[in-house]
Amino acid sequence: MSGHHFDPRREASVVPPVQVFNAEGHSPFVLACDHASNRFPEPYGDLGLTPHQRLMHIAWDPGALGVALQLSERLDAALVASTVSRLIIDCNRRHDAPDLIPIISERTEIPGNKDVGDNERARRIGAYHEPFHAALQEVLDARRAAGLRTILVTVHSFTPVYKDVPRPWPIGLIHARDARFTAALRDALLEEDAGLNVGWNEPYSALNGVTYTLEHHGEERGLEATMIEIRHDEILEPEGVAEWAARLARCLEAALGARDNAAGSHPQPPITTPAENLPRA
Repeated sequence: MSGHHFDPRREASVVPPVQVFNAEGHSPFVLACDHASNRFPEPYGDLGLTPHQRLMHIAWDPGALGVALQLSERLDAALVASTVSRLIIDCNRRHDAPDLIPIISERTEIPGNKDVGDNERARRIGAYHEPFHAALQEVLDARRAAGLRTILVTVHSFTPVYKDVPRPWPIGLIHARDARFTAALRDALLEEDAGLNVGWNEPYSALNGVTYTLEHHGEERGLEATMIEIRHDEILEPEGVAEWAARLARCLEAALGARDNAAGSHPQPPITTPAENLPRA
């Protein structure tokens, strides 16, 4: 596993807060990776963290961007990725979320975030959070204008152990109110490997307030959408990244076919989670 090593003087002038890959991809899938990087832009120094801490999961989702990039290539899908650490600002949180700029992550205190006031909060939102979501919105708007079908897929990774509690699932799938596509993806994964331990709304769910990108750009636009979480020890090496990207590419296509077959033969009402159990916009 490698992190992001940089010359602050260079990055301050050339690294944008978001990168878009294959914006005009022909696939119905659009990929988003909001915890793709552990980069701290130059004004923030190291936030009081050690180099080791900046490589930990608290700063990013290790392996997620590698999987997303290979999925983009395999599927010919657009991909929107943040280039800024989640410790600077978490692009998968609402503006009013208490952990938008975390003071502590798991058990690690973030000294440089302790005294962030309203002005600095607004500055980080404008500099890093809004550009990511604007870029994703631009891709989705262009597809809508062109009359293209779109399914939003957000790609994340999670820690094998959280606060001493092991997490047994190599992959977890998370949905918002409409669970149909996520259920089809789960079924496709199990069709390939009946013994695969697929977490359903694990290790998080919408109840934890971690589905902002999924809900805002997927569900609120009336798109089918799903959130993929891969346990990061599965994707720290190139072989694991390639294996999961290939598997997910096959299963996403299979889920798409299953949804099309279901719609053509006997349309069903959405599988939903009651609105009162989901975070409010």
